[in-house]
Amino acid sequence: MLEAINLSKTYTSDGVDYNVLKNVSLQIRQGECAAIIGKSGSGKSTLMHLLACLDAPTSGSVNFSGADLSLLSEREKDTLRNEQFGFVFQQFFLNGHDTVFENVVLPLRIRGADNYDLIKNAMNALEAVGLKDKETKRAKDLSGGEKQRVCIARALVGEPQIIFADEPTGNLDSNTSAAIEDMLFRLNKEKGITLIVVTHDEDLAGKCERVIELKDGEIISDRAKESLTR
Repeated sequence: MLEAINLSKTYTSDGVDYNVLKNVSLQIRQGECAAIIGKSGSGKSTLMHLLACLDAPTSGSVNFSGADLSLLSEREKDTLRNEQFGFVFQQFFLNGHDTVFENVVLPLRIRGADNYDLIKNAMNALEAVGLKDKETKRAKDLSGGEKQRVCIARALVGEPQIIFADEPTGNLDSNTSAAIEDMLFRLNKEKGITLIVVTHDEDLAGKCERVIELKDGEIISDRAKESLTR
């Protein structure tokens, strides 16, 4: 489904080049649950941004369903992210003064969905994360766990093929983190959504069926589990 081929990413600051990723290659299968781990500065978030078409590599390519993403126009990349990918970040990126419903339907409004599909998909997404009774509540009045569930609903509303989660429990307490993790894994298992999690949390990574470890911009380990207890 998703393939990185010899991906490299170099940033330049004050005339100095920083090689954040170095010839990284990997494949993600449809329906897979994969964690990308590594210490700060290892390149794990950069790798996710390249896989999710949020940034462009210095060299190498990313293929999604056989198509080279570098050949897409900016408009086509926007459409891909809106229709095929869902995103959950450590920071919630919610409009606090808008209702839960309005925050969730934003991807569909960008897409130009009609009101019937907009309402139906939003309520289905809110039901999936247990927030159907919170649709009229303003986002700023929610707890941290509820805000992250709104983010998951927003990621789900467009019925994506892949959810990218970057440190999704980084701002949450342990009990709330466990609930959010269980929700993401349930969506992966029940809906068949491919889940790619970037984390430094070894416990969270250990619950994924595959763990890809980066160090200094290179993959040093890529291991899969035959069985998984969640």
